[in-house]
Amino acid sequence: MLWATRSLRIALRQRLNFSRTMASDTILESPGPVEIAIREKLVTLLQPSKLIITNESQLHRHHAAMRSQGGGNGETHFAVQVISDTFKGKVCVLSNLGCICFIPSQNTVQRHRLIYSALSEEFSQGLHALSLNTKTLEEAQRYQADRGRE
Repeated sequence: MLWATRSLRIALRQRLNFSRTMASDTILESPGPVEIAIREKLVTLLQPSKLIITNESQLHRHHAAMRSQGGGNGETHFAVQVISDTFKGKVCVLSNLGCICFIPSQNTVQRHRLIYSALSEEFSQGLHALSLNTKTLEEAQRYQADRGRE
């Protein structure tokens, strides 16, 4: 019976596209200040078509660095899945300079650097780790298609 309940919870969350979870598959009632800041900054910066933020802090509270902080503040480790066409290459017009430039497609390292840079304030205030999964919409669709063939 427990299996059916957990499976139902997961299926409902996927169907309703919940974007807040804890690593234990528990749906959280309200986000903490760090998660709110992460969400606001990434939505503004990337305008994602999908953004899932999972608080994994409870899985790491036994690590030495977290033990020294009394387990941390409960918002030290997050997994972030983001799908955004901001990662695509694009042409931009700098009207004030009267020129056209091409911004190349970003590779994974560049995408991660962009996100880490945007969240530098959160890292300086106790955010310890991010696990990032960054894709364009096209890459996400191709990934899903490839998984369907397996």
